[in-house]
Amino acid sequence: MTLAEVDASAWAELEGAAADPQSAFRYLNLCSVDAYGRPQARMVVLRRVDVARRILEIHTDVRSPKWQEISAKPLVTILGFGPQPRLQLRLQGSAELNGPASECAAEAWSLLPGSTRSTYMGGPPGDEIGAPPASEAAVADAEGRAFFGVLIFRAETLDWFQLRHADNRRAVFAYDHLGAQTSSRWVNP
Repeated sequence: MTLAEVDASAWAELEGAAADPQSAFRYLNLCSVDAYGRPQARMVVLRRVDVARRILEIHTDVRSPKWQEISAKPLVTILGFGPQPRLQLRLQGSAELNGPASECAAEAWSLLPGSTRSTYMGGPPGDEIGAPPASEAAVADAEGRAFFGVLIFRAETLDWFQLRHADNRRAVFAYDHLGAQTSSRWVNP
């Protein structure tokens, strides 16, 4: 494969994963840095991909530690691994947070099924579980909406690494703020 084909195939994998719950790249590791300078990693669900702009969309609870961490330090890494192609994708870039009052979050919320919306209706992530509140579905939906946020990740680099029985392959790509590729090169694995 050429570098152009590698880049295109990596982004096609991500784009397909946003629509396919069975894809290995649907669930990615989002890495940020906490207030003490310690790296933090957690699994997130890839919801949407804009290949042309090199953007990934992830939904999150605005009360979560990752929201606070990324608010303070928006540079993050996203890591995924697909066992079938034996492919690792490591993206580095910046995250933009869109809170409950944003148009971005309102649009994303409107597309979510009720089962997904319900995940935002409990207490803050990491708190001890208490008794579920007794409220009507409409009230509960509004409560969940108040904690729903959208993280827009803009890739600045992509490190593509494929494990093979022999001759592992690795390539690195860089993108500008509009998503245009600015460099690509093969590197030692």
